[in-house]
Amino acid sequence: MNQALDALLDLLDLEQIEEDIFRGMSRSALVPRVFGGQVAAQALVAAGRTVPADRSPSSRLRSSGGGPDAHSLHAYFLRPGDPGAPIVYTVDRIRDGRSFTTRRVVAVQHGQPIFHLSASFQTCEEGLEHQAAMPDAPDPETLPTAAEMLPRHLPGPVAERLIEARAAVDLRYADVPPWGTVGQPREPRSQVWFKTNGKLTDDPLLHVCLATYVSDMTLLDSVLLAHGRGGWAVGDVVGASLDHAMWFHRPFRADEWLLYDQESPSASGGRGLGQARIWTQDGRLAVTVIQEGVVRVPR
Repeated sequence: MNQALDALLDLLDLEQIEEDIFRGMSRSALVPRVFGGQVAAQALVAAGRTVPADRSPSSRLRSSGGGPDAHSLHAYFLRPGDPGAPIVYTVDRIRDGRSFTTRRVVAVQHGQPIFHLSASFQTCEEGLEHQAAMPDAPDPETLPTAAEMLPRHLPGPVAERLIEARAAVDLRYADVPPWGTVGQPREPRSQVWFKTNGKLTDDPLLHVCLATYVSDMTLLDSVLLAHGRGGWAVGDVVGASLDHAMWFHRPFRADEWLLYDQESPSASGGRGLGQARIWTQDGRLAVTVIQEGVVRVPR
């Protein structure tokens, strides 16, 4: 297994310190705060570990066997996280129904909440089926890797930090990212293929948590494209996630290629909205994602 992926799995393998209370650590990020995707993924791990046994056969994140079927999550980023301090996740068991289980998770650092998550899990059911058509996208194997593409558009030290930060994931842009076309506004749409750099166990919760982790990496890129801004990588905007929602429609594997098709319908008031769909390579709609973030031009 890729060492970076193994380190990420260790990061998501939370320590249980009391019933419904878990503790997680952080990794260094490009900015002096905890990466939002990490907090969201860890909170989902904490929620999933309290789901009833009939919906969560595995007691540990990386153990073999099945896991709960995540239905949706809705989250708010309240304060910047301190990457040098542990994060404590407290789970509130809101409801255990016949079909749906609901959990609320609060992440706390230094005595203050930094993140709030509501997550829903569902038993497997049969029902009506339809989906939108998958958009056209290039074959991911024909696209440059991050290590090949990033140095073409960013200064060496910045490119190296981005490559290191994303080493657990093979993430490939279908087009030039925003920091490669600064000053050239274009359609606010971006496509990225991604998968983990290594095989994973079959635990569904693990794959959902890793997709949650990656979902916060590029979603606001489409906002930047509309204005010809390069973003946080080049310092021409100040940004941070505000809220994040995901709906999990169909099973998928995070260690197989997934297309992250993203667009921005609006930006105003110092905020930008991104919406996206995640597709399996064979055309199944797996996830819908919506996020709003702070997007401010420094004065």
